[in-house]
Amino acid sequence: MARLAYPEASDLRELVRFSEREGSIWMGENRMILMHVAALGALRKDLIAALGTEQARRIMTRMGYASGVRDGELAQRIRGERSVQDAFLTGPQLHMLEGLVRVKPVSLELDVEQGKFYGEFIWENAWEEDVHHPGDPGDDGGPICWSLIGYASGYTSTFMGRFILFKEVECLACGHNACRIVGKPLEEWEDAADYVHYFSEGAVINRLLEMRSQIDYLRSSLLERCQKWQLVGSSFAFGHAIDLVSRASATQVTVLLLGETGVGKERFARLLHQESKRRDGPFVAINCAAMPSELIESELFGVEKGAFTGANASRMGKFERADGGTLFLDEVGELPLAAQAKLLRVVQEGEVERIGDDRSRKVNVRLVAATNVDLEQAVKDGRFRADLYYRLNVYPVRIPPLRERLADIPSLVEDMLERFCIKYEKRLQGISDLALQALKRHPWPGNIRELQNTIERGVILAPAGGWIEVSHLSSMLGEAADGESAIAASGSLQPKSAMAQASPSLLDDIMASGISLDELEKRLLDAAVSRSSGNLAAAARLLGITRPQLQYRLKKREGEPA
Repeated sequence: MARLAYPEASDLRELVRFSEREGSIWMGENRMILMHVAALGALRKDLIAALGTEQARRIMTRMGYASGVRDGELAQRIRGERSVQDAFLTGPQLHMLEGLVRVKPVSLELDVEQGKFYGEFIWENAWEEDVHHPGDPGDDGGPICWSLIGYASGYTSTFMGRFILFKEVECLACGHNACRIVGKPLEEWEDAADYVHYFSEGAVINRLLEMRSQIDYLRSSLLERCQKWQLVGSSFAFGHAIDLVSRASATQVTVLLLGETGVGKERFARLLHQESKRRDGPFVAINCAAMPSELIESELFGVEKGAFTGANASRMGKFERADGGTLFLDEVGELPLAAQAKLLRVVQEGEVERIGDDRSRKVNVRLVAATNVDLEQAVKDGRFRADLYYRLNVYPVRIPPLRERLADIPSLVEDMLERFCIKYEKRLQGISDLALQALKRHPWPGNIRELQNTIERGVILAPAGGWIEVSHLSSMLGEAADGESAIAASGSLQPKSAMAQASPSLLDDIMASGISLDELEKRLLDAAVSRSSGNLAAAARLLGITRPQLQYRLKKREGEPA
């Protein structure tokens, strides 16, 4: 077996970025935090006091396991094309980089294809050792590095694609000279049953179960209405709009939905129809802005045969089609003045007159109108009839734009991911922390519609079984935050921009060498790809560009279509 030596860690250090202005620390696209070890120790102590040693150990183990899973996925992305040993050792290196423990490899045998694994490591300077005091409540004399064992098991299980159980076979807290851990497939441990329950989701603490059921009941009652017709959200502004629509559904009042383009006005109109007594009748929608002005009247009110050239048959309009149900007039502010006059008659009298006909027809229609135009200003400008405005503005409901619903973005993204993964028959892990923050930071001028298009793009571009990252979303979302710092080789923090700048002497040397710009780029690309062992994503990070940008440059250099 080859000597166990860690690969050079500059590629891992480059993953870590500190952004004081944004209040964020990043490991790749995963958000991290710096936390006082004493605070974690206090949390551990409180868990033991409140829940007992067994349940506290389970919670800490599962917390570490979840962290190990994320780092396992990260390792496969950044070193997936290296040797299997170098790729695996990413986990111990990340564990040290994150400040949790010093890991010294002792023995490592693994075969991913065959599912075989044996690993033995020495732990030094473990954070859980620092907060453990013999004789504390819950101290049973056993191993105490619960979260670290969870991390090792989660990381290795993700890397191997099967459950690998790590155990502390020696621990400083038990009187040994060091902490020694061993990992093997679950079935190779004779006492596996004594440990596997620490990793399971099934065990629920009885005293929390009752509280959780009460919370779930309250949450479901509050959100039940907010999730009909794909209306997802729990923010105050969104909930207020839902409440207004629900109150109007029990009446026959004319509702005017106000809001910017893309906020989901038609979905609110469908919710109003579905919750009303007209739910068994038709729901008919028409976009007034999408119809030519010369056709809008015939579309709304119908036409009689021979009314004009091309009218070869009598045809019902939208009002007649919606009889007994709901008619949704989207972008009503774009109606021509002539059509506004006829619409006023329908609203007042409840009857329509087809073009070319002198007979009126009674219609029983619930009218819901929507607009992103300031109708009050349009009345002042003479573009909208005042009498029609007052008829439509009986019960206005303002639907908030997405930028006023930032708290709803995670739940909206989750809902959209589920639907698009089904549509494209694709399984994804989810969306990275950095990508989600980019979504929250974007102003969303196109609102829900723009977010939906962005997530659909992400689902299409993300690798199967992977995560949606910033590079898979719109280019407008990928701008890095200003004022970021990174870890230098010495371990100190330096401004990222300063680390990326070439020294004056280097620039002088390059210009004195007479090398052309094209040749310089070629050598830089080759060096980055070579240093990253062919991993294009890692090479792109070294160069400070995205992977698609690197691929474009490589193809352009080779004369392939970019």
